[in-house]
Amino acid sequence: MKNVDVLSCIQPTGEMHIGNYFGAVNNWVELQADHNCIYGIVDLHAMTNAHEPEKLRRHTDQMIIDLLACGIDPRKSTLFVQSLVPEHVELSWILGTMVSHKELAMQKQFVSKTENKNDDDISAGLFSYPILQAADILIYRPDAVPVGKDQDQHLELTQRVAKKFNKDFGPVFNVPVPKFTQTPEIKSLVDPSKKMSKSLSDEHSIKLFETEAAIRRKISGANFSAEGKDNLLEILKACGSEGNFDELSGNENLGELEIKTEVTEALLRITAQLKKNRTEVLKDTSLMNDAIREMSKQARQIARDTLFQVKEKIGIKNISNF
Repeated sequence: MKNVDVLSCIQPTGEMHIGNYFGAVNNWVELQADHNCIYGIVDLHAMTNAHEPEKLRRHTDQMIIDLLACGIDPRKSTLFVQSLVPEHVELSWILGTMVSHKELAMQKQFVSKTENKNDDDISAGLFSYPILQAADILIYRPDAVPVGKDQDQHLELTQRVAKKFNKDFGPVFNVPVPKFTQTPEIKSLVDPSKKMSKSLSDEHSIKLFETEAAIRRKISGANFSAEGKDNLLEILKACGSEGNFDELSGNENLGELEIKTEVTEALLRITAQLKKNRTEVLKDTSLMNDAIREMSKQARQIARDTLFQVKEKIGIKNISNF
């Protein structure tokens, strides 16, 4: 089995915004040039809250299209859909026997997402999803996982589980290290004290494939307090060669119109190319679906091999034993 250098996953929760792109996906594209990467669309994680089946299917298909348009290359990386690799769920059950209720209850994201909610409104899936997340990672035995600082606690749980399993039953898992890369945290256009998020109203974010008119309107109306100005300059910096960040960031005399104009034009140049890429992907969706099925099969071969070794270690029969 070829060693997996890097693994990262994303939930299919609707169209990507520029925070998703600059904060994660653009980094994935760069990593695949020099690493053996596996990237996953984790549709099972999108079920931790109430969901509409047709919307989940649509969002999963949309995420496949968007990731390919952003530059995830099937010739360089493996892109899988989580529900097409059922070994994730089986490993999740096994790992769940090694994690305490207390550990899960202390997870920062669980605490924040359940604040002010009634117990009856909190699903067991939301409580236990860090275990499935650990399975998503460990089943491919990657060396590193690109993470933001807000995800470090989940990776720490994954590392503890891997070490405990290896100690108790024998070596199977790599203990992945976090790969903290220089990725920006893009803030809300309306309230720059908050991270850009789909859960906020539409004016807070810029979707990756929005119309030119919408992008111009949203940047024009963006908050321009001291925090808002810093956020716009952070967006411009993230645009890289498409913007004049170095020139603008050092000029204290530049006004709101000049900065917003520069940010708008830089974003339009990037999104125009992404839209062009997306049009190419959509020309043959059957070819795209064939590619996803094939890549998910490749991912499943790795997952099966790992799960076989896990079962041998813990005393569970493998189907090949019969």
